[in-house]
Amino acid sequence: MSRKLDSPVQTQMAVAVIRSSPLGREYHGKQPAGRRRVFVQTEKGCVLGMELDRGDNAHTVKRRLQLALNVPIEESSYLTFGDIVLKNDLSAVRNDSPLLLTRGNHIHRSSSTPCLSPKGRDIRQRDKSGPIEILGQSNRLDRIKHMIKDIMKAIKMGIDPIPVHSGLGGAYYFRNSKGDSVAIVKPTDEEPFAPNNPKGFVGKALGQPGLKRSVRVGETGFREVAAYLLDYDHFANVPPTALVKITHSVFNVNDGVNGNNFWRKRLVSKIASFQQFIPHDFDASDHGTSSFPVASVHRIGILDIRILNTDRHAGNLLVRKLDGIGSLGQMELIPIDHGLCLPETLEDPYFEWIHWPQASIPFTEDELAYIEDLDPYRDCDMLRMELPMIREACLRVLVLCTIFLKEAAAYGLCLAEIGEMMTREFRRGEEEPSELEVVCLEARKIVAEREEPSPRPSPRAEMKYDEFQFDIDYEEVGLDFTPKMAMDDPLTRATFQPAVGNGYGRNPLSKLDECIEEEVEGEGESPQEFVTYSAEEKIPTVSELSATLKNTILDGKNQNQQKYSGGKVDSGHFSNSSSGHKSANEQLPASISFVDVADMAEDEWTLFLEKFQELLYPAFAKRKSITFGQRQRQRLGTSCQF
Repeated sequence: MSRKLDSPVQTQMAVAVIRSSPLGREYHGKQPAGRRRVFVQTEKGCVLGMELDRGDNAHTVKRRLQLALNVPIEESSYLTFGDIVLKNDLSAVRNDSPLLLTRGNHIHRSSSTPCLSPKGRDIRQRDKSGPIEILGQSNRLDRIKHMIKDIMKAIKMGIDPIPVHSGLGGAYYFRNSKGDSVAIVKPTDEEPFAPNNPKGFVGKALGQPGLKRSVRVGETGFREVAAYLLDYDHFANVPPTALVKITHSVFNVNDGVNGNNFWRKRLVSKIASFQQFIPHDFDASDHGTSSFPVASVHRIGILDIRILNTDRHAGNLLVRKLDGIGSLGQMELIPIDHGLCLPETLEDPYFEWIHWPQASIPFTEDELAYIEDLDPYRDCDMLRMELPMIREACLRVLVLCTIFLKEAAAYGLCLAEIGEMMTREFRRGEEEPSELEVVCLEARKIVAEREEPSPRPSPRAEMKYDEFQFDIDYEEVGLDFTPKMAMDDPLTRATFQPAVGNGYGRNPLSKLDECIEEEVEGEGESPQEFVTYSAEEKIPTVSELSATLKNTILDGKNQNQQKYSGGKVDSGHFSNSSSGHKSANEQLPASISFVDVADMAEDEWTLFLEKFQELLYPAFAKRKSITFGQRQRQRLGTSCQF
């Protein structure tokens, strides 16, 4: 183990740098002064801390990684930092930042030789970071620093972490010197479908689409931290959370062939989310929801809307009795598991609270004041500083949803109405865009019409937008609707063209067909390659491809990894011995994205937001009329005949 056991907590202030623009482009800028420490992670999960000198570039970083970890480094491999592909210039990299090394063609091939961290002696020689390092710096991490010191004291005493057997991803309870669980640690390379997942749910490399197509494998950890950082004044009660580099022998490393555990007693370094464990009595699925405090439901709902939480089920709402006198006493709700928030495109959220009676009660004056004070642009600046690896597409979703929340609350909509406007519906077996997405599509149409050049004098050039169904139609007419972002990114390719549909009608969109993409092995310089079916081939309809997380193999209780009762860890339904290897492609069908916010240039994005806000008020009026009609029908009852 490292020689720094006596001072395990190592944090340094992040240095502000200019971010790249537009999205996904290579960064070029001035070299900052001084040395910086980074943590480089391979697509199989290996992590190495190293110091960067002025003369270092991506090639020297890859070479040092190869020598330290004894892993092959392909010439076509990419060193990435969030949206940025690093080459000769590393000036965009901040101190204590995680970098990801991925293969050039980004195809995950199995290997009989696993990727392991060096032995303890080699760690001291090559990786001088401590056993637990906090990535980044925040004035809200003092509690976590104290927990880390207590955990390191417990490890010295022989009190090891306990693996969590429930859920789909790898998670571990870290304990204090008294043997009590004080933190839950989730390594990024043990997420569902990640290379070192201990439950058998493997099949993808870090950086590829995961449980949600717009949330990449290995990137749920920083989303957990983002949810905590956005919970200003502990408004929604999110437990303290940090991103760490952590070294221990309890972590899982697969053999790379069949997903089975390869080594259990060797020190392994991981990048992971580190969240304070909150003792509780049960979760929301174990208790009637009518007794939950209205304020708690509102505050959690406000956070969920801001971050577009796609996985707010009852199992990740912990319930703690404040007076201990039973079900009629005061209760506190603690929201956890925010790894599927802030997707890179607008997704179908899942809000468990949407039909709770508390959600239909109007916001209080204090809640409205809190919403009014929210500043999405300030939030983005804060997240860029605290989590420099966060992608700009995630920040655009945050801006869009926060503006939507602020305008909807000011208009007088309640929490349930706002959530319903964001949620998709299934009609005639097809998933249709939400009211929010319809407004976004109309705003994008207006932006596209303003920027469209004068059409050529051709009969086909007079076709209406809603007559186009495939990209090939645009090409034949001569119109260019190619997004500004590079099209080799799988998260930007599976989206519908924005310039379709009229007004708020949904039927034209529901008839669209989506090109399905399949990952294929191949060579080339693009990080990922896909096959797209042509218009002549059979193309699956939206209904054949659409599925939301709430209809998958999970139920609320099995996903809750903080669940802990009677001082003993609950046993789950999944174990390494019985789950076997489960292909990522077999577990979840592809999700659908109707609106992509990442492919717009800055001027387009600004104009889009302006038109988006203008279109909101007719949509709010329509939602109010729908709600009024529903209440009238409920008041009349079903026995009235006219």
